[in-house]
Amino acid sequence: MKRDSKLSSVLHVLLHLAQGQRPLTSDEMAGYLGTNPVLVRRVLAGLRERGYISSERGHGGGWTLTCDLAKVTLGDVYEAVGSPPFFAMGNRNEQSACLVEQVVNASLAEAFEDAEALLVRRLGSVTLADLSRDFNRLYEQHPHRRSAHEHT
Repeated sequence: MKRDSKLSSVLHVLLHLAQGQRPLTSDEMAGYLGTNPVLVRRVLAGLRERGYISSERGHGGGWTLTCDLAKVTLGDVYEAVGSPPFFAMGNRNEQSACLVEQVVNASLAEAFEDAEALLVRRLGSVTLADLSRDFNRLYEQHPHRRSAHEHT
């Protein structure tokens, strides 16, 4: 089963933008993610609409952060990318006449709702600044760090 990695991908490129000294192009970010630049632009559109990032065309152009990292949570980013479903699991038959299946469906629905509420709360408690701080700490401790963060 294919997982939806949109949130993870967007957070990845947002941290690169936070660390960068210049705008990053869609091609550069696509290289970080191993994907197509068109897909990067499509996903970043929701962030631009919310004012978290901006883009400029032409020589020297690209994407830049326009938000305060301490004020944007992972929950905000999750909403900006369309709130993709957390779980791929579901009920076998939503409209079953079987009483056993109705009980199973109700129990699973409640568990899924509880789990999703917990995840949404957690995403709302972590900011982009928290992620940036964690990256900086790991980078400083890394024995093989270079003058610029590299993907291998």
